[in-house]
Amino acid sequence: MSMLSPRRKIRRSFDLMSDFEYYLPDIKGVFILLAFLFAGALLGNAVTFLFMMIPGTEGLGAYSMLISYPVMFIPAMIYASGRSRFNEAFEAGEGIPLDRSEFGRLGFWPLALMTVIVTLSASFLTDPLMKILPPTPEWFDRLTEQMLVGTPLWATLLSVSVFAPLFEEWLCRGIILRGLLTRMKPGWAMVISSLFFALIHMNPWQALPAFLLGMLFAYVYYKTGSLKLTMLMHCTNNTFAALIGQDETLRGMESYTELFPAWQYVTLLAASLFIIALFIRILKRNVSAAHKEIPGD
Repeated sequence: MSMLSPRRKIRRSFDLMSDFEYYLPDIKGVFILLAFLFAGALLGNAVTFLFMMIPGTEGLGAYSMLISYPVMFIPAMIYASGRSRFNEAFEAGEGIPLDRSEFGRLGFWPLALMTVIVTLSASFLTDPLMKILPPTPEWFDRLTEQMLVGTPLWATLLSVSVFAPLFEEWLCRGIILRGLLTRMKPGWAMVISSLFFALIHMNPWQALPAFLLGMLFAYVYYKTGSLKLTMLMHCTNNTFAALIGQDETLRGMESYTELFPAWQYVTLLAASLFIIALFIRILKRNVSAAHKEIPGD
């Protein structure tokens, strides 16, 4: 007879926000989730390949991302849900909601407006850092152009402005960062979750800005506990990039230095840095951290 006995009734419904409250991954769990994500990527490609083998679907290759991308997250979601339900049934402790509303004295809408502005500022601030990387190879440029130009705009926006913020924020902030914040100091938790966020982009030209933006998203999540805000920030960045990519001239730019005179470029960089610093100061003064620090070093 098993020594384990359930301590509460398990939910039987599936919900993106509440079905994972009792799963708080540690470092080992992060690697397990990464393995499931890579397995999901293979599964997504296999499903897409099988779909494209169906007669009459030859011209639908541009929409393949709408199939493969959500499928990629299914194994990780099943694993996290199973672990959460097991922990809820048999282990002590309380779950931590993935999405909370710790907005302090500011409220959601003022914070939402500020996060949109600060995200665009952070995106611009990554521009000079991209100069340390080698030029993008031809295959990467072709792939980017295929996604931005060879795919209808609505499909591109559905993929990068809806699916990516929803699934990536669920995983990187809602699952991984939320779990790590219960096991280590906030700074390390934010760095590790942002490295994971960078790694899943699979190339350095997206990974570097993903890490930097991921640190900003992580700080907002640490302070507010709100996935709604980080999803909005993620959506803002991706939508802005997708819309810029629709213009042939802007799409071919290596840097914003090709668009602005030097003095304007430097002024915009300084303004972006000021906006980010001001935003962090406002959060510190008006919003108590939703996730309490772990005692000790």
